[in-house]
Amino acid sequence: MEEQLNAIFASYKGEKSELIPILQDVQEELGYLPEDAMRQVARFVRLPESKVFGVATFYARFHLQPRGKHTIRLCCGTACHVRGAKRISDKVKEVLQVDVGQTTKDMKYTFEEVACIGACGLAPVMTIDEKTFGKLSPDKAKDILESFGEEPEGGQE
Repeated sequence: MEEQLNAIFASYKGEKSELIPILQDVQEELGYLPEDAMRQVARFVRLPESKVFGVATFYARFHLQPRGKHTIRLCCGTACHVRGAKRISDKVKEVLQVDVGQTTKDMKYTFEEVACIGACGLAPVMTIDEKTFGKLSPDKAKDILESFGEEPEGGQE
């Protein structure tokens, strides 16, 4: 990790204003923001560790735990909620053997619930990476999850 961070730091001057872009680069390189990496970033930009941790925890795009190769987001907005998002969530948790916010042991999937995906007409909706799946039932969600892993690399077309 030391070499990776040094390579990232080489692109910056170490100014406080560079904190967010540095954190973005660290996360891109490592897949998440480990505590030790954030401590080193804090030293590099001459900020208290608490400030760096505060920024990393404030923005939803930063992750403090390793993430799966694929991110599943289930919409829990009003339309999806009314049309059974809870049942979909229960099925996803059962199939993947994880809770919301967790990553599968094989590091294939991270499961999240989100406030809105913006596809209310397809409710209930989930996405896997950038692919949207709508008008879900628990069985349809299960079938999607089971077949997703069988696709050639690059996802569905």
